[in-house]
Amino acid sequence: MLCRQKNLAHTSSKPGKTQLVNHFMINEKWYLVDLPGYGYAKVSKTQRSELGDIIRDFINSSEDLVTLFVLLDSRHPLQKIDLQFMMELARAEVPFSIIYTKADKLGVTALANQIEANSKEMMNYWEELPPVFASSAETGKGRDEILDYIETLFNNIKP
Repeated sequence: MLCRQKNLAHTSSKPGKTQLVNHFMINEKWYLVDLPGYGYAKVSKTQRSELGDIIRDFINSSEDLVTLFVLLDSRHPLQKIDLQFMMELARAEVPFSIIYTKADKLGVTALANQIEANSKEMMNYWEELPPVFASSAETGKGRDEILDYIETLFNNIKP
């Protein structure tokens, strides 16, 4: 969605499709990295643990990580595993932002209510929330805001 190339990253209706770390060079300047999901995939506990190790290894070994986008399905309340993952990121001082996906699947009011409910839950643990975006791969919603945010991050990187 960010690159406007539908077939750039393969998706599936079945969670757990991404099981590798996939790097995409953007404008010959920076990488967008697609990591495996850490939660809902219908895989064995062993596979889920292995995927968790892949994610943690990447995050912990990446010297050039600018931000990690945590993708949350906007149709659902905040899941325990999502909260645990974000708390782990916060403890490790990993910069992250939240992108609510599938924003086209809810009406404007329902989307705002879901994001507000999730934000309220997160505020039980943090004084300040990370940047939050709502997006839709189908409609392109949120694309410009996310790209503007990425540009701002890069403009603020000290050489």
